[in-house]
Amino acid sequence: MSDSGEGLVDASTRLAERMDEREEERRQARSGARRLDPARAEAIESLRLARADLRRQTESASHDARRRQLRLALDEIERRLAALDHPA
Repeated sequence: MSDSGEGLVDASTRLAERMDEREEERRQARSGARRLDPARAEAIESLRLARADLRRQTESASHDARRRQLRLALDEIERRLAALDHPA
């Protein structure tokens, strides 16, 4: 059989952890910490990966028309990244 004091210690530990979490939440709210939007962060990461891939493709492209297409795509990715980094 379990010691009854053990349950009390577990409960008080959980309560202390929760109080610490709440205090941290309050501290972040007071400091005006910016909350990250997961969808926005995912979009930014996706665009960064696409940019890296297009840069790699541009370096290995042998045809001028393909290089031009890749540069246009890179310009579009840069435009989208700038829009996400500096929302209006």
